Amino acid sequence: MKPVLGHRPATFGAMMTLALTLGAAVSAPAQAQGVYRIVGPDGKVSYSDQPPPANAQGNPSAKPAAGGPSTSTAAASGYTPPELKQAMGRYPVVFYAGKDCAPCDTGRNYLNGRGIPYTEKTVNSNDDIAALKRLSGASSLPMLSIGSQQIKGYSEVEWTQYLDAAGYPKKSALSAAYRRPAPSPLVEAKAADATATAGASTRKTAKPVDAEAPAEVPVAPPVTTPGGIRF
Repeated sequence: MKPVLGHRPATFGAMMTLALTLGAAVSAPAQAQGVYRIVGPDGKVSYSDQPPPANAQGNPSAKPAAGGPSTSTAAASGYTPPELKQAMGRYPVVFYAGKDCAPCDTGRNYLNGRGIPYTEKTVNSNDDIAALKRLSGASSLPMLSIGSQQIKGYSEVEWTQYLDAAGYPKKSALSAAYRRPAPSPLVEAKAADATATAGASTRKTAKPVDAEAPAEVPVAPPVTTPGGIRF
């Protein structure tokens, strides 16, 4: 008996039709429920209608939370921590320095390295020196004032002790956007008058600089910190 040709193609076509029909029937509810693509530790990809575990790749819940700025964005945003703001407001730091002063350079490097916001006053002219003597009773540099507390000369141990007691962070908390103010003379220069007579009069009236000397500014009552340091 001769084999009947054509039965196999017909059977194969029927099987393909059945497979496509079943595939569509299975995928319809899966699409309705949501299908999760899961990549296993061995790199194999599988699909499930159940959410993948938290440590699985491709898990939407493992994405970083929206709305939180990155570290680099926060560093450049100009944000100042509350504890640093409080210390700056209660005990502002003023640094008095002069030219060709090695201890002044060392003290400045210490303040910059620790991230202390400060105002720098330069003492170079005779008027500056006279104002410094009225302010501190001495003419030595550097000098650091933390609130109303004056520290003459540079001592890392002493400066650290007082800055810690004032509440300044031990490590820099300044943002990358922070810019230090430029140094300014302790006594601002006065404009000279056009005539010699007026110039002499200006020098006589400009010599007293009590209005600009910090010692003349009313100071709040001393505050004692837990460490016993008075500001």
